[in-house]
Amino acid sequence: MNQTIKNQLNHRTIREFTGEIIDEPTIKTLLDVVNMSASSNGMQNMSIIRVTNSEIKKKLAENGNQAYMARATELWIFIVDLKRNYEIARELGLENDTMISFDKFIQGFTDAIIAAQNLTIAVESLGLGANYFGNIHNGTKKVIEILKMPKLTYPAVGVGFGVPNQNPQIKPRLDINLKTFENSYKIYDSYLDLIKEYDEEMTTYYDLRDSGRKSESFSSQIPKKQGSIVKNRNKMFKTLMDQGFNINPD
Repeated sequence: MNQTIKNQLNHRTIREFTGEIIDEPTIKTLLDVVNMSASSNGMQNMSIIRVTNSEIKKKLAENGNQAYMARATELWIFIVDLKRNYEIARELGLENDTMISFDKFIQGFTDAIIAAQNLTIAVESLGLGANYFGNIHNGTKKVIEILKMPKLTYPAVGVGFGVPNQNPQIKPRLDINLKTFENSYKIYDSYLDLIKEYDEEMTTYYDLRDSGRKSESFSSQIPKKQGSIVKNRNKMFKTLMDQGFNINPD
C-alpha cells in the first residue's frame, strides 16, 4: 500500500489549526494541483475564492453558523463559474441560454467538487489537515453577497486547511458492501438489521464538535439530519435563478 492510499484511509476532519502560516510556494503547488483537476468537457467551469481577510472569514462563519470556520488557516471557497466562459463566448459574438443551462451548472458543480477533493488529498499528503464546509449552503445568497460574486457563479463547497491542532478519531463508515452494487441497484429487506453493528460502532465515536461527546447511532441521526431542512437551504433554487442560471425544467 503506498503512502497516498494510507493517507486517504486515515482521513479525518480537522477543524482546529495551530495558525502556522503555510508558505507561498506550498500554496502555489496546491493551486497547481487544483488547476490540474479533471473537468467536464475541459471547460473548467469552476473557480476558487481564497479568503485571506479575517473579517470576511468571520462573516462567512456567522452566516454558516460554524465558528471554527473563522479559525481556518486557509479558507478556499470553490465556486461554479459559468461567468468566465460566458464572457469569452460573448466577446466572440455568441450568446444563448444553453451556455447557462442547468446541465452546464451541474458540470461546473462537479468540477468544483472534484477540485476540492484533489486539494484535500494534496493537503493531507503534506501532513496538513482539512475540513469541508458545506455550511456555505445555509445561506448562499449571503455568501454571494459577502464574496461579491457576479451572476452565473454559485458557491459549491468550502475547504479549510492548515497545520492540525487536534487529533480526532477516524469516523466510522457504513460497510462498503452496502454502498457497492454490481450491474444494478440492490434493495434490501431490512436496512436496520444490516447496520446494527455500525449503529453500535458509531456510539463509540467522540464528536469534537459537540464538546467531545459520544455520537448517536447512525440510524437515530437520519430522522434529525435528513428529516428536516436547514434554515435557508430551501431557498437555494431561487438563489440559482437570481444568479442568472437557466434552470427551466422545460
